[in-house]
Amino acid sequence: MRKNRYFLLIMFCLFIGLTYISCTKKQDITVENEYTSEGDTINDNDSKDEEANEKINETEDEDIKKDKNENEKSSLTIRDIPSMELIKEFSIGWNLGNTLDATGSSYLSSETSWGNPYTEKEVFDTVKEAGFNIVRIPVSWGKHLGPEPDYKIQEEWLDRVNEVVDYGIDNGLYVILNMHHEEWHFPSYENFEKANTILTSVWAQIAERFKYYDEHLIFEGMNEPRMKGTPYEWTGGNAEARDVVNKLNQSFVETIRTGGGNNPYRHLMIPTYAASSDPKTWEDFIIPDDEKVIVSIHAYTPYNFALNKNGTSVWSPDNPEDTAEIDNLMNNIYEHFINNGHPVIIGEFGAMDKNNLEDRVNWAEYYVQKASEKGIPCIWWDNGGFTGSGELFGLLDRRSFTWKYPEIVKALTGRSVE
Repeated sequence: MRKNRYFLLIMFCLFIGLTYISCTKKQDITVENEYTSEGDTINDNDSKDEEANEKINETEDEDIKKDKNENEKSSLTIRDIPSMELIKEFSIGWNLGNTLDATGSSYLSSETSWGNPYTEKEVFDTVKEAGFNIVRIPVSWGKHLGPEPDYKIQEEWLDRVNEVVDYGIDNGLYVILNMHHEEWHFPSYENFEKANTILTSVWAQIAERFKYYDEHLIFEGMNEPRMKGTPYEWTGGNAEARDVVNKLNQSFVETIRTGGGNNPYRHLMIPTYAASSDPKTWEDFIIPDDEKVIVSIHAYTPYNFALNKNGTSVWSPDNPEDTAEIDNLMNNIYEHFINNGHPVIIGEFGAMDKNNLEDRVNWAEYYVQKASEKGIPCIWWDNGGFTGSGELFGLLDRRSFTWKYPEIVKALTGRSVE
């Protein structure tokens, strides 16, 4: 009996011991699991924190970029408007022809090498007072460049061009600055690489010099690029020439757009082949996808009256045969370009003096009226020529700052001048 009691007591103690050990292990496992769970949670939180930080950093970077763009835009001194809107502010224009585009010298004296005087501020004062609000300043750069590969513009020449540009800008005029009598941009595949190098190098320098000027300064990439000395020169070119002109125009636009300052928003002009008004040269003409690009066309129309020295000196607004070419010109420009959202400026027009003042007055009045009806600004080509056997397009005497033909000026601007 006593043995049985001892046996039961031993068994009971053993059971209690095993139960205690089991509970202790279970507790350890629970604690271990709790620690493990906490560790996993901490790791998950760390990962989520890293992802959140990355998103925050990305957001901050985007905000910084956005703020930078906004700051850059707010620091601009140029209106961000499409060229179709800008040209509505143009009334009538005047060319400072045969002056900074003259090529009789490779130094500053080239400005007067074709017979016109050194340009004074009074020229621009007189032009503005007469009612013109846009001046085109043709400039020839070729004889003022350093050697390849930089083609650095002579500092004195660039300073002089800058000075003349400022005469216009300071007067509140719109100014078009271009490349004019250049011999290096013959539009052929063989010449393209060299022409492209010079064009982009020179325009990059011009863009840098004028990068903080506002929308009153417009750049025009080339003047009448054509295959000089070939049968194609004034007959619309060929497919190769027109393709190269397209490529050079594109390079010009891209160069200015990367020029810094206000240049990404600058209004630019690009010519058709030879700046031709012949619609057949427009068929494969490519306009860059840019709302601040203006097509440049020259139109001495009708040719036999306006430009052909051996043509007629007679023109009448009452003669349908005389007015038809002007009507067709304006209609063609409107339908092909303006109606499709592409602004156009007739950068050169005029009728040379053939001792026919009344006819020229009637012609000028009709021409600008028809252009105005279609929203096409026009710029008279004034080369300072009044006498001799050359092309006599002069209106302003730049020595006395008086108008030789105030009747024509009134037909153009609507203002009476002395």
